[in-house]
Amino acid sequence: MQAEQLKRKVLLMGQAHSGKTSMRSIIFAHWVARDTRKLGPTTEVEYSHVKFLGNLVLNLWDCGGQVSFVKNYLSTQEKHVFSNVAVLIYVFDIELGPTHAQEEWETQLTVFKRCFTSLIRNSPEAKVFCLIHKMDLVPANQRNEIYEICQTQLQEQVQAVISEIEVKHPEEVSQNMVCYKTSIWDESLYRAWSMIVYALVPKINVLQKLTDTFCALCDADEVVLFEKQTFLTILNSSRAGAQDHPDDHRHEKISNIIKQFKLTAFRQGSQVQSMEVSNSRFTAFVDQFTSNTYVMVVLSNKSIPRAATKLNISLARQKFEQLIDSSDELAGVM
Repeated sequence: MQAEQLKRKVLLMGQAHSGKTSMRSIIFAHWVARDTRKLGPTTEVEYSHVKFLGNLVLNLWDCGGQVSFVKNYLSTQEKHVFSNVAVLIYVFDIELGPTHAQEEWETQLTVFKRCFTSLIRNSPEAKVFCLIHKMDLVPANQRNEIYEICQTQLQEQVQAVISEIEVKHPEEVSQNMVCYKTSIWDESLYRAWSMIVYALVPKINVLQKLTDTFCALCDADEVVLFEKQTFLTILNSSRAGAQDHPDDHRHEKISNIIKQFKLTAFRQGSQVQSMEVSNSRFTAFVDQFTSNTYVMVVLSNKSIPRAATKLNISLARQKFEQLIDSSDELAGVM
């Protein structure tokens, strides 16, 4: 029996020209960064329904950031826009940041505070992701400092809202807001959206436990699960006792590289189902896993036959498919 769809309402908000539609197009519509210059501004609200990982459907509202539209969101349309929200993604244009244009930055903070207030009134359990965007325009040696300034000021706005209105669980509301610095020109965009997706996926703890078990059974250094269409990282598992990898952004870099490779193959009339990369230090297997995911299995143990790893992937496929497509949490599935 087909499980009922799990719909999650996601608001994408921010000032006009902050880059909201560009990032949405890159993540969900397979645009490349250089082509987003062709995109026009969003008028009012653009709705899209994205089937994501089994029965999960993201009901994405891309809200135009022009002043007249924002006024409507915060007045006559408040209930319609801010009710039943699972996640608010608020995009800040760092070109109009605290060190570049203080007055415009103050305006962004004010509008965010009003939107956050409306969100808490109507969807108090919603998670909030603040994306400090276009960070590629900031000199590399200043990025962390400017990001920290933005993050601190946004946390101050959140605390101000909590103190001004009656909130049942103020600590939880405060913890539900996190910040990321992003750019469409590097892997930071994939990292931020992977964390957003992680917050939306149902049964994520059960799925993590199953992935940990699979990683151990394969004697793999690492197992990474990617969503099929967007190639966003859903989760990963590392072998117990394995050394920390020196590159914390490797999963997002791999997401970006493989997605671009898939798009190139598609334009040539081909599809990528699996690939294998091997050198003197490791072998990485990337394979279509379930109907909605790809898996990457990385091994440094050269004594493990390639056929054994491929067999393990094949045998685990049904277990993961069962868990991802089920409507109830499954315990002890492996």
